[in-house]
Amino acid sequence: MSLLLQPDAPSEDSVPELRLGTRERILSASYDLFARRGIRDVAIDEIIVASDVAKATLYRHFASKDELVLAFLQRREEIWTFGAVEAGARSRAVDPEGQLLAIFDVFDEWFRRDDFEACSFIGTLLEMGADHPAGIASRAHLGTIHSIVEGLAAEAGIPTPDEFARSFGILMKGSIVQACEGDLDAAKRAQSMARLLVAQFRS
Repeated sequence: MSLLLQPDAPSEDSVPELRLGTRERILSASYDLFARRGIRDVAIDEIIVASDVAKATLYRHFASKDELVLAFLQRREEIWTFGAVEAGARSRAVDPEGQLLAIFDVFDEWFRRDDFEACSFIGTLLEMGADHPAGIASRAHLGTIHSIVEGLAAEAGIPTPDEFARSFGILMKGSIVQACEGDLDAAKRAQSMARLLVAQFRS
């Protein structure tokens, strides 16, 4: 007999594991769509189809599209900022200065992937505006990246690490835009400039 036909079968809302599974399916589907196409171009109906849930189910887990976008940005930080950029850079070098420069080694691999989708934080900020909830969240997530760079700069003994991180961030963001234009060597160019930047701040 099918589980759904049993009178005592647990509903989705009564079983935390099932509820989390549905939420994760929605978030995973929206992650792929938002990362590739931005926010406004993706309709809720597309997410419903991609995640194979009813509209009522989606809105039970996410009260609005804005709430889903914020969850996407948070997931992006977990996967990309911490999981790819920070962890990837730290695994490629032992010393903090080397880890700073290794960020562009991570970028180089990223830029050369067939599914390179640029930076969702920058894209969302430009698309939605700085005062939109998603824009505000994107600025905060970009601030997390700044903090990672600032922390590595401080560990490396680079003077005025906050100012250094601001300049380094220009190289990071600029290389992403350059890669979007088709320059597969953008990360290598930025890495060369980053070495000069380190030397400048140390002088």
